[in-house]
Amino acid sequence: MSDKYTPKKTDKFAFGIWCIQNRGRDPFGDVTRPERSVRECLEGLAKRNVYAFEFHDNDIIPFGASAAERDRCIRELRKLMDDLGIKATVITTNLFYHPIFKDGAFTSTDPAIRAFATQKVMQCLDVGHEVGAEVYVFWGGREGTEVDASKDPITANGYFRDAVNFLCEYVLDNGYNIKFSIEPKPNEPRGDLYLPTVGSVLAFIQTLDHPEMVGTNPEVAHIKMAGLNVYHEFAQALDAGKLLDVHLNDQKPLRYDQDLTFASENLKEAFFLVKLLVDHNYDRTIGFDAHPYRTEADPWDFVERNMRNYLILKEKVQRFNEDREVQDLLREIHGVHPEWVGAFTKYSKDAAQRLKQAQFDVEALTNRRLPYERLDQLLTEILLGVR
Repeated sequence: MSDKYTPKKTDKFAFGIWCIQNRGRDPFGDVTRPERSVRECLEGLAKRNVYAFEFHDNDIIPFGASAAERDRCIRELRKLMDDLGIKATVITTNLFYHPIFKDGAFTSTDPAIRAFATQKVMQCLDVGHEVGAEVYVFWGGREGTEVDASKDPITANGYFRDAVNFLCEYVLDNGYNIKFSIEPKPNEPRGDLYLPTVGSVLAFIQTLDHPEMVGTNPEVAHIKMAGLNVYHEFAQALDAGKLLDVHLNDQKPLRYDQDLTFASENLKEAFFLVKLLVDHNYDRTIGFDAHPYRTEADPWDFVERNMRNYLILKEKVQRFNEDREVQDLLREIHGVHPEWVGAFTKYSKDAAQRLKQAQFDVEALTNRRLPYERLDQLLTEILLGVR
């Protein structure tokens, strides 16, 4: 299908290779789809005008590969990228699958495992530099506990901090154009994960030696698992200047990590997320981190659906922003008492004195009209296509 919702390279969509290579396995059932090579994945994405891909080190290079094998994998990947005109924007390290990481990587109680994890990331950063990736993602899938008696969380976060500080210095020392992004998640596969929310990540970043090099990439599903507001969590990261990447998908609240197609479950929530990115001129890649349904024979309807949903919602955002009645209501809600706009955004003795002496009509302020029912109904009608 080719129409106005067909993606273009300029939309800057990206998919994790792991999304395309997902074979439908779950804790209760074996694979339902055939294995796909990196070439098949990238050819399929390029055919659909996907701008970029994200990958773990072991999506490209087998665990324990020799230096010669590693170099061969990178040469083949770079040639494939050139041939297909597709970029690698985000790279990450698989620090969760191999049983060596069964009790954590950076937060393992064993310093040798922490050292091995840091070595593995250094090697991954080298790969990222070679393929032109500019963001390295930390997803702490095993960084947590089931038994709180096993670890002191302050000590564990100190281990994580030491690793990130060391790796920032490694990037600076080598002159790599790479920033770090921490991806929060509240639980799964561990019972409790460290740095579970955007707020906890932002607080952690301020304790680092190079906070300017580190940001966050929230994921819709992870936020819903914590029972939080997706719109607000992404906004917090964007407001802090720390939104380095986005991972879009969908999720039923407070359940296991479902990784559903973007906007397949919570349409209004997805609308506000797209509106946030559009209204505030987010200009990095739009990354999707989701899985096709286990019933799917291949991933391509899934890939097209994610991008199409985003583009449809982007058009809905434009309609909302241009709808005369919507904008009139917003002006009514936000436009009263212009004399107070900016009056106390910057402190001065005069501003403080004026504010202390001001007389407010409490009854009038209490009784002001806030037509939120009508506003929300207009949005509903826009989303349902009747307006």
